[in-house]
Amino acid sequence: MTATLPASRRAPAPSVGARRRVAVVLALIGAVVVSVVVSVSFGSRPVSLSEIVEGMTLWVRGETPTDIGAIAVQSRVPRTIMALLAGAALALSGTLMQAITRNPLADPGILGVNTGAALAVVIGMAFLGVSSALGSLALALIGAFLTAFFVYFVGSVGPGGTTPIKLALAGAATTAALSSLVSAILLPRQGVLDEFRFWQVGNVGRANAETMSIVIPVLVIGTLIALLCASALNALALGDDVAVGLGVRVGRIRIISAIAGVSLCAAVTAAVGPIGFVGLMVPHVIRALTGSDQRWLLPLSALGGAVLLTLADTLGRVVGYPGEVEAGIITAFIGAPVLIVIARRTKLKAL
Repeated sequence: MTATLPASRRAPAPSVGARRRVAVVLALIGAVVVSVVVSVSFGSRPVSLSEIVEGMTLWVRGETPTDIGAIAVQSRVPRTIMALLAGAALALSGTLMQAITRNPLADPGILGVNTGAALAVVIGMAFLGVSSALGSLALALIGAFLTAFFVYFVGSVGPGGTTPIKLALAGAATTAALSSLVSAILLPRQGVLDEFRFWQVGNVGRANAETMSIVIPVLVIGTLIALLCASALNALALGDDVAVGLGVRVGRIRIISAIAGVSLCAAVTAAVGPIGFVGLMVPHVIRALTGSDQRWLLPLSALGGAVLLTLADTLGRVVGYPGEVEAGIITAFIGAPVLIVIARRTKLKAL
C-alpha cells in the first residue's frame, strides 16, 4: 500500500515541531499509565497501591486472591484492558473515516456504522439464537459493512458527488431508521430486550477472556492496516488528482482503509456495545496538538482514545456509586457539546 509512494514523493503534511510531537507522545503515554492505575484503584471499593501490586501479581501468576482489595483489583483488570482496546480502536476508526471522506464530522456513530452493527446483533439474538461472542462479532461485522456501504452510496448520489454534509445527513437518516428497526424487534421480545438494554448503552464491565480473545486479533489487524495506510492517507488529503500523481492507488487505499475502520468499530460494538463520540472527539484534539500528518495522528489518536474511554469508565463507576454509569453514557455526555463546537468551527468543510 504505502510501498507505491517513494520517500521523495510522499505527500507533505502540515509541519508541527518535533519537540511538540514528542511532548504529546510522552504526555499520552503517561496518561495511559495514569488511567490504568486510576481504573484499577477506584470503584465500589478504593484500593491502596500495595493491594494493586498484590492483585496484579496474583493475576499474572493466575492465582486466586483472598484479600478483598486484591479481589477488587483482579475484577477490574479485564474491564481496564477492554476499555484501553476499545477506546484505541474507536479513535482509530474515527480517524480513518475522517481521512477517507475528508469529512470533519465522520465518526462510526454519526455515519450509522454503530447502529448497523447493533441491528445485526439484535437480529441474531432475536431470530437466530446467537449468544456467543464469535457469533456476535460476525453479525456486527456484517451489519457494519452493509451500513457503511449504504451510507456512502446514499451520500454520493446526486449533483456534486460525495460531500461532508451529504454523508452526515445520510448517516443521521440511516441511524434513525435502523434505531427504529431495533426498537421494533426488541419491544415484543422481553427476554431479548433485557439482554440487549445493558449492551446497548456501551459498557466495558462485561469484558472477559473469551470476548477479548476473539476481538483482539481483529483490533490488531485493523490497527496494522491503518498504520500502513498512513502515508497514502496524507496524499488523499491533497485531493484525488494529486494523490494519483504521487503514485497512490486512490480507490484501493480508500477500500482498504474503510475495511480497517469499519472492522475496528464493529469488533468493539460486538464486544461492549455501541459507544459514540470517541471516534469524533479524539482525532480533532490530537490534530490540534500535532497537525494532520496521519503517521502521527493515527497512533496518537489510538493512545488518546484509550485514555478517554478508560477514564470515562472509571468516572462512571465513581459517580454512579454504589452502582455505575456506563461508559457509553459518559462519552455521550461529553461528546454532545464537543460535536456542536466542531460543527460551528468547521462549518462542515472538508478536511
